[in-house]
This record gives sequence, structure tokens and C-alpha cells, in this order.
Amino acid sequence: MFTHLHVHTEYSLLDGISRIDDMMERTSELGMGALAITDHGSLYGVVDFYSAAKDAGIKPIIGCEIYEARASRKIKDHSEKSPHHLTLLAQDNTGYKNLIQLVSKAHLEGFYYRPRIDDELLRQHSQGIIALSGCPSAQIPRLIKEGRLQDAAERAQWYKEIFQDRFYLEMQQHKGVPGLDDINKALVSMNRDMNIPLVATNDSHYTHQEDAGLQDLRICIHTNTTIHDEKRLKIEDDSFYIKSPQEMIALFEELPEAISNTQRIAESCNVTLEFDNLHLPKYPVPGGGDADEFLAKLCWEGLDRIYPNRTPELENRLKYELEVIRHTRFANYFLVVWEIVSFARERRILLAVRGSAAASLALYCLGVTDVDPLEHNLVFERFLNVERKEMPDIDMDFQDDRREEILNYVTQRYGQDKVAQIITFGTFGPKAAIRDVGRALGMSYGDTDRIARLIPFKVNKLKEAVEIIPQLKEMYEQDPAVTDLVDKAIGLEGIAHHVSTHAAGVVISEEPLTEYVPLQRPARGDDESAVAMTQFAMD
Repeated sequence: MFTHLHVHTEYSLLDGISRIDDMMERTSELGMGALAITDHGSLYGVVDFYSAAKDAGIKPIIGCEIYEARASRKIKDHSEKSPHHLTLLAQDNTGYKNLIQLVSKAHLEGFYYRPRIDDELLRQHSQGIIALSGCPSAQIPRLIKEGRLQDAAERAQWYKEIFQDRFYLEMQQHKGVPGLDDINKALVSMNRDMNIPLVATNDSHYTHQEDAGLQDLRICIHTNTTIHDEKRLKIEDDSFYIKSPQEMIALFEELPEAISNTQRIAESCNVTLEFDNLHLPKYPVPGGGDADEFLAKLCWEGLDRIYPNRTPELENRLKYELEVIRHTRFANYFLVVWEIVSFARERRILLAVRGSAAASLALYCLGVTDVDPLEHNLVFERFLNVERKEMPDIDMDFQDDRREEILNYVTQRYGQDKVAQIITFGTFGPKAAIRDVGRALGMSYGDTDRIARLIPFKVNKLKEAVEIIPQLKEMYEQDPAVTDLVDKAIGLEGIAHHVSTHAAGVVISEEPLTEYVPLQRPARGDDESAVAMTQFAMD
């Protein structure tokens, strides 16, 4: 059995176009029981990958093709423009947490053209991680290509000391890769001389072999070139797809242990992600008191302030809400929201709270909402009840030009390591896909723009546009150039091509966020003091 250990997904912003659902379907068809995600320098697709794999009955292996600084992550000059690659896989939950630390620090501390780690970080965060020596752009293969075999052996020995029996020499078979035969021969010698196991991998940037042309277009779009540019960055052959076990066995028929070691690695990797646990920040109650008691005190004070002649109906409603909040353990959440709103009101920052939160008398008493839920017969259970597993949703909108004040306050109050903005992924939409693919194909702006303008903004899928727009359908069916353009655009539609910062989303955690979520700098600017951004989207 062969397990794919080197797969780039649709979230790999450099050139991966493998859609996660397609990958799972193909992996199942091929009878493989495990698959690894190793996107370049990030963990963007991990949650979707893990969930889809579990649903498909496939073991998810969480990894990353990380970038290693040539000397130090702290050096940011011309000598560090071309970092080495290294394949890391999480063997267990400790390894997964270490992988989060490595990727986060690569972005937050080592970013220079690419997010980079170094030997210092590898030493600190090696536990629970399996390391593969990497593709031809990794350090050992590069040293081999330069004829520095002794240096390559010393580097391999260093990895072996750091990762112990969790370090493997990674072998690949792709045509058109300069020096790959020499690299593989040297790796076999290292295996024999140094007793470091071999492992066969296949660098997979797309799911099916026929997708190679789409991957080439993706690189052209990313590098702002066209398929007619002979000097453009490209992968020479069409072998970078998810190969079958039979194909891999044939490629490495003289090294069966390299194939069997993929299964050995898969069997040793057991990461469990939990999605049901809340990690809410704890409100710092004065005097270290109880959050439920402090919340009740504030609410009863607010009730007396708003209703000088309170009735049994009001008292019973507030008692009931406070008991539900206590039972569901959301007192800290209510207090954090109350504090943020109080800060905004003190600073005269305009805000509005919308949605089902208006049904809470407790929030009305806290001054968070401005609507009397009893006067309007609003039902509290629509907002929160003891059967509900999800967090109650208190949507707060702040005036745009003073949002930074709120963010800075929250960061200072709860700690920069516990607060982050949330990432969003820009994907190829119908119009953008047409324009970008047309440019990569060398078509004129006028020709592609004419087609893009036919697509209504309300249409989310190109296939749908072709069906419902008569003029577009006629062009698609009668003009081979349009057919080719639209088909290729459909192939890239929905693939992530850039990241940005969510317009409103901020996450706050009880522990440092890197205990749970990989971080990076926000999409705008290089300010190291800026509030970080998660690598997982809001959902």
C-alpha cells in the first residue's frame, strides 16, 4: 500500500490546484487509506482537509512543506531570497502543536519573501514531528547537486539527531527535474552508509494527470506571464498528480522499502482535531471573584437602573436568563462583550448590536443592547438555551474609522498573543477566472473582457452562466477559443489565489492562540507590532 505524503491543495497560494473533495474521491478510488497535506509554508487548508478526510474514511496526515532559512530566520537580506524546502508531518497532537508553532513563527518572525524557520526553531519544536529530507529544492538535495556530498551527509546527520528515528530521506521520480537521478543515487548511498530510511513520495500539485495544463496556467497567473513565454517558471512534465499505488511501486521497484515506509509513516501518524471545545477568554473579575456572580451583580444593578419599579415578571425573566448563562458557562463571554461595549460607549464610538442578542434581558441590563425584549415580546431561547451547543451570537458593529481603537483596546486588555484578526481567502470567481486565464493564455484584454462582461454579478458559477446567458452559450458552443477559455476558467474557479483580512472578525482566546490556531501577519503592511491574523477562516 502506498500513502501519498506530498500533496499541495487548492489553498497552496503558489500553485496547488488540488480541490480537497476531488482529492478524497480520487484517494478512495485508488484504494489508499491515508493522505497528507503539505501546502507551501502554511496550514490554511488543514481543517477542511481533516474534516473531508474523516468523512471519506481516509486517514488525514497533517503536514507542511516548510521553508528553511539558509542561515537564520532573523537575517533578511539578499542571501535569504531562496530558502530551502523541508517536509514536516505531525505524528501526534504534540507534533501538530509544534507544527503550528513552527508555521506561526515562520510567518511572524522569519518572513522574508517566504515564511522561514531555522535550526533554532527546529530544535525547539521537533517533538512529535516526522521530517522528510524534501524535494529537489530542499537543503540536502541542493548540496548533492552542488557536489557537496560530505556537507549533505553532515546535514542529514543533523536532522537524524534532531528527529531521531522520525527522519527519512525523501525520494521522488519526475521527468525533467535537473539532477534528480544524481540526488536519488546519493540518497540511496546515505541510506546504506548512515542507516537513514528512504521514503518514496510524489510531489502532487493537482489531482489528475490531465490537470497539468491548469496547473501551468495557475503558475502563469501567479507569476504574471503567459504560456507563450518560454522563460516562464513551469514544471516540465505532467507527473505531479496523485499517482496510484501501482504506478508508485513501478517507479520504485528496486527500492520496495521506500514504498513500504510510506505506510509505516501513515500508521504512526495519529492527530486528532477537536471542534467541540470552547477556549473563551476569562474576564478578569475584580478581586478574582466568580464570573457568574459578577455578571449577576451587574445585571441586577442594571435592572434597578432601567426599571425603578421592577416587577415579578422582570425578576423571573432575569433569574431564568442568568441560570441559563450559568448552565451553558457563557458568563465570561457576556462580560467580555460588556467590557468592549462599555469601552466604546465611554469613547463615544458609534456601535450597534444586531440579531437575536436583542432577545436577552441580561444584555439589555448590561447596556449592551438598546431594545427592551419584554416590551417587544422577544423570546430569549432564540438567542440562548440549555440545549444549544453553539456559542450565542452577539453581533457588534462599530464605526469604520474607529475600529482600530477597539482592536487595540482588546489586544492590550487580553494580550497580543491571545487576540488575532481572521483571515479570508480570495478565490477565482467567474469574472476573475475568465480574465486571469485569458491573460495567461495570451488573449487580448478586449476578447476576455467581452466574455467576462456577459457574466452577471449574481452568478457564482461559470457553468451556470453558460446555461442561462444565451449569448455566452452561443459563443461557448460555436467558438473553439471561447470554449477553451471557459473550460480552463471553470477548472480554476474557486481556487484560492490570495489572502486578506476579514472586515470585522476578531478572535480572542483564553490561552495563546498558537495553542490552537496558526497565525501570520495581517495582509496589509509589514509592521511586526500589528495584530496577527489567523490562518484558518472564520467558519
